[in-house]
Amino acid sequence: MTQAKSPAARKSQKRPAKPKQAKKTAPSVDNPGKVLKRSRYNKAEAYAIFQRFHADNPEPEGELDYVNAFTLLVAVVLSAQATDVGVNRATKTLFQIADTPEKMLALGEDRVREEIKTIGLYKNKAKNVVLLSEQLIRDHGGTVPEDREALEKLPGVGRKTANVVLNIYFGHPTIAVDTHLFRLGNRIGIAPGKTPLDVEKAMERAVPKEYSLHAHHWLILHGRYICKARKPECRRCVIYDLCRSPEKEPFDAVPEIAVRTKALIERGDVA
Repeated sequence: MTQAKSPAARKSQKRPAKPKQAKKTAPSVDNPGKVLKRSRYNKAEAYAIFQRFHADNPEPEGELDYVNAFTLLVAVVLSAQATDVGVNRATKTLFQIADTPEKMLALGEDRVREEIKTIGLYKNKAKNVVLLSEQLIRDHGGTVPEDREALEKLPGVGRKTANVVLNIYFGHPTIAVDTHLFRLGNRIGIAPGKTPLDVEKAMERAVPKEYSLHAHHWLILHGRYICKARKPECRRCVIYDLCRSPEKEPFDAVPEIAVRTKALIERGDVA
């Protein structure tokens, strides 16, 4: 016959430790995590999201400084793995002395390298800037082509860079998927995808036509300043009540910015 253990003895026994749950990381290009098969939102819900972005910021702008199509192209090439603030600081003098492919080519790789040495990968970027300047002169008469395929043939220019130039300078409704937009597409589930191209195509289907010109700006700015990778600032989120992300922080009330922007739309105060 086994003897029953006293309450004190039972308390003294250590309970097995619970296994630690792996910390959930935000989706990224290198580690997208589990990807949804379809959007969490129907067409009406997606429309409401972009209507809210529009009401909050009707004319969003990119944060890179430029003076023409060429300097915009160079700035976007330089922005890979660098902040817009850092690129603007590096190009302030560069664009004053070399705002055309001809001037940039005449400046030479060594001088370009010296001007942009404060940003990441500056040696390879300087080489690409000079090479693309040479190619623009040779193949396009010194002008930046309004064509994605032609842009992607330039040194240092990928699909994202081409889409940024087409959107900002030429007014095409392209979706430039950077790290912020990729994260948002998967985190909030409006345009899930395993690759940037998957997210781009999904976003093209999700974005209402009337909001397509500014869609990538809204999402990039939202990802950069609000829905941050480490910790989303849900208290400042303009689409809080529309968002279906499982990472959304629960509050007793909808944040003021979301309530205020929704009211603007309901009153018809947004163009």
